[in-house]
Amino acid sequence: MSLKKKCFIVLIALIFVQCGKENQFLIEKGNVGYLNKLTTIKELNSIFKKDSISSNITDNILKDKLFTIDTEEYIVFSKEGKKLLEIVPTTQNDSLSKIKSIQIFDPNYKTEKGISLKSTFKDINEHYLVNKVETTLTSATLFIDELNATISIDKKELGLNSFSREEISIDQIPDIARIKYFTIWFN
Repeated sequence: MSLKKKCFIVLIALIFVQCGKENQFLIEKGNVGYLNKLTTIKELNSIFKKDSISSNITDNILKDKLFTIDTEEYIVFSKEGKKLLEIVPTTQNDSLSKIKSIQIFDPNYKTEKGISLKSTFKDINEHYLVNKVETTLTSATLFIDELNATISIDKKELGLNSFSREEISIDQIPDIARIKYFTIWFN
């Protein structure tokens, strides 16, 4: 094989490896990294084979708890022990269930427009249409239909007292307000 062909093959291989790494952390509507609407709970172990997965349902069974948790969750940890994702299935106690939602805990996960846990409200507002704002006791929840996502901003970031019932409008959110929670919904 000629040197040109070898160089070309190596270049193509590097491009595929780099694209794979980028997709590993890409957030899109219906996708978070290698997870999508068709992914089943059963597939999580193979997708995250280098990481660790914990289930609150399994934890309850192992600890023989008197009271169990209603919502089954699968938490993905990196091999270093860092919490990456929290995955909720559509159907409880069913390994063939699809994914209902994924809460993101790792700032490496980003949208094509660069929005991640490190982003501010200004970043979100410049790149996505905020379709609705809902107020909870402790945060303002932004609904982004383009991503089928909710992004929560703590009321402390808004200069408001936690646990207040005051409604928040989009105009009240400061540009520098940071993201508290970032959730992608698959339903």
